[in-house]
Amino acid sequence: MEKLVQQKLEQLFDEMVAVRRHLHMYPELSHQEVETPVYIATKLDALGMEVKRGVGGRGVVGIIRGGKPGKTIAFRADFDALPIQDVKNVPYKSTISGVMHACGHDGHTSALLAFAKAMMDVKEELPGNIVLIHQFGEELSPGGARAMIEDGCLEGVDLVYGAHLQSKMESGKIYVRDGFLQASEDTVKIVVRGSGTHGAEPHNGVDPILAASHIMVALQTIVSRNADPLKELVVSIGKFHAGDADNVIPSEAVLEGTIRVFDPELRQLASRRIREIAENVAIGLGAKATVTIDNGYDALWNHSEAMDTVRLAGQELYGTDAVVETPPVMPVEDFSYYTQVLPGAYFFVGAKLQDESLVFPHHHEQFDFDETAMLVTAKLFAAIYFKAQQ
Repeated sequence: MEKLVQQKLEQLFDEMVAVRRHLHMYPELSHQEVETPVYIATKLDALGMEVKRGVGGRGVVGIIRGGKPGKTIAFRADFDALPIQDVKNVPYKSTISGVMHACGHDGHTSALLAFAKAMMDVKEELPGNIVLIHQFGEELSPGGARAMIEDGCLEGVDLVYGAHLQSKMESGKIYVRDGFLQASEDTVKIVVRGSGTHGAEPHNGVDPILAASHIMVALQTIVSRNADPLKELVVSIGKFHAGDADNVIPSEAVLEGTIRVFDPELRQLASRRIREIAENVAIGLGAKATVTIDNGYDALWNHSEAMDTVRLAGQELYGTDAVVETPPVMPVEDFSYYTQVLPGAYFFVGAKLQDESLVFPHHHEQFDFDETAMLVTAKLFAAIYFKAQQ
């Protein structure tokens, strides 16, 4: 049965490419997706499966009910795009100004749709059920995962899996890891208030730029002196704004940045120390600091047994050398909320183009990927499904 499904997926490759390129030409921003979920639901409807629309707001869920008893396994793909101008010189270039698929979500969606089509063709012979989670809003917190979970997308599900195409990882390879794979993210805003004055008379005011500068430097001690050196933590300030004239000391300076970390206790420590450092350094220099920390996505944790299924499926499908252990990465992913509810695993699929001059990182205006990675993903989903049913 599995061999038949794999053959069907190979036959569907050209269709995968066509679907991906359609989505690439008509991208929609996170939490603004209107036509994309309609497109997906229409595709699933045409296959004759049960389809739920508007899940969590904009999500689509398809359900394939097998003809034999077994586990219910969910597979997730995201479908939102980014506020980036597509500058690639390709026929499938984005037609929407300032919006493009620069992270591979169009490929994720196409792979999952092809997987759905191949499995529907043999549904009477399938053990258990398949839940196809097409998720909106992954790129922009609060994301779509939590809303879809709250709306019941995981009801009755035993295991959940997801994959992400990676434009800088070798095509044809599968990258796996137990435990933490992707970091959590919190955003930081520090407003430092002083007392404005003429630049020639600094003694008549309180300089918020000076205080903010000391705060920014002092924040680096969190990683170097407060955190366990064997645990990953990043505290970065990406924005520093103050003043409008070269001869005026302003009344306010603003710092904005990010916290990336895996360990939940270290996440709390970093937030606490940012507040303590900012507030007290400002006081020491006669200013006042107000700190706002907004929690983004939690760190993504992979369950070992579920990831072992990915390893075995990948090795049997593509060979032992095709499955690579990967270190954790700092970019965030709201798939983390699925594995907080159920056992599951999230993995990377290499999608690096052969022409090095065309290889760009995710979220880049010239981002593209090797489309054969979609076939690798779809075939691996099928192999995971049958392996997990054993």
